[in-house]
Amino acid sequence: MNRRISILCFLLFSMFALCGCSDDTHGLSRDNPTAVCVWHSYNGHAASQFDELVTEFNNTVGRENGVIVTAQNMSSESNLEEALWDCVSEKIGSPKMPNIFQCYPDTALALKSKVGLVDFNEYFTADEKLTYVRQFLDSGCIGADNAWNIFPVAKSTEVLMINKTDWDKFAKETGAITDSLLTWEGLAKTAQEYYEWSGGNAFFGRDSFASYPILGSSQLGHELFHSSGDQVTLDFNQSVMKKIWNTYYVPYVSGYYSQVGKSRCDDVRIGEIIALVCSSSNAAYFPNEVVLPDGTAYPITCMVLPLPNFKDAAPYASLQGGGMAVTQSTKAEEYASILFLKWFSASEQNLRFSASSGYMPVSLEAVKTDVMAAYLEEHCQNPVIHDTIMTSLSQMEQYIMYAPTGFADGSKAKDVLERTLPALAIADRAAIEAGAPSDKYIADGHFKKWYVDTLSELKQYCN
Repeated sequence: MNRRISILCFLLFSMFALCGCSDDTHGLSRDNPTAVCVWHSYNGHAASQFDELVTEFNNTVGRENGVIVTAQNMSSESNLEEALWDCVSEKIGSPKMPNIFQCYPDTALALKSKVGLVDFNEYFTADEKLTYVRQFLDSGCIGADNAWNIFPVAKSTEVLMINKTDWDKFAKETGAITDSLLTWEGLAKTAQEYYEWSGGNAFFGRDSFASYPILGSSQLGHELFHSSGDQVTLDFNQSVMKKIWNTYYVPYVSGYYSQVGKSRCDDVRIGEIIALVCSSSNAAYFPNEVVLPDGTAYPITCMVLPLPNFKDAAPYASLQGGGMAVTQSTKAEEYASILFLKWFSASEQNLRFSASSGYMPVSLEAVKTDVMAAYLEEHCQNPVIHDTIMTSLSQMEQYIMYAPTGFADGSKAKDVLERTLPALAIADRAAIEAGAPSDKYIADGHFKKWYVDTLSELKQYCN
């Protein structure tokens, strides 16, 4: 179906499909359009595509139904969350609460007690729900009432990305194979081999460290955070954390892993590392060249591989990507917000957004491997995004996709994981490079101190 036919069909659909209101117009009027404000934190290609789709909606379905959507890019998740809390606290100079805002379960749950959030069950029929990936919908059900308060517009996962140009040189001389990168243990061993072959260069780094212990814990049978109603159970298992320590901290302080830039894609760009784990939504940021400190530059290509797993464990991958929440307001504004989200998540729009950003689509039709492959072949000019999306979809079929539990203090608890071990590894590596003996840092007592200190911090946010 070409875009013109797709838009025409949806114009007809949009006039009749939404349920949950008592009249035909739902309070909307073409002569007096209802304004809807959406806050998001997309960046780069994703932000550009989002804005383009908003414009298209306003010129088609929005114009037909009397809806005007205004998108405001808050540039980062932290800025968006801060702005939301300013609205809630009625901070002087803060704007009114947006109709739609991008968020994660932790934020939505914390806001839920302060701001009324729409339960999407009121606006979606059972048949409509069947057109989406069920797990994506379930990941937006939060709180003791398990209400569907977060709508998925796009999802991401984590993948392993390699500077193939430099990998090929290393592999040719050492016999290294990509199968060794299927496990965290194998990746650490390969990183050591690369360090020794290259004369002391780091091999690997990762973004969003907190995902590693959270996902690894579940994979190894210990869900780190488990919420039931308003109760959160913490299972910070020492044996699991020792595996995390051995496959992250020890390689890091040994010089096999590194992080120096704002993101690991930045580290690949300057030749600091050649492999990284990052969100699939960061695919567009993988560099096409390395620029060394002395100014020497050379082109590189990217190889996208599945996320490694622990040896002899079932394969797990994280299900990421914030959804959209809708604040309770007038029926007209709520209906207009839902109309936009339904249009945005329909197969045609969903494919376009994914193909430009590396996100996975949420509609069952768009997420089909053959449908996505055909669309990317025709519309995607970036081979890294192409390979990242196809690898992500393959993981969805072969891995257990895990969505972390959301809870009120979840952001604070996850921040503990995000900063403690990486900060310790960075500081200890610097000490070793300055001449300190490495034995004291990889000793079991050093691990136990980190474990006890981190456990104490985490307990503050879990009841």
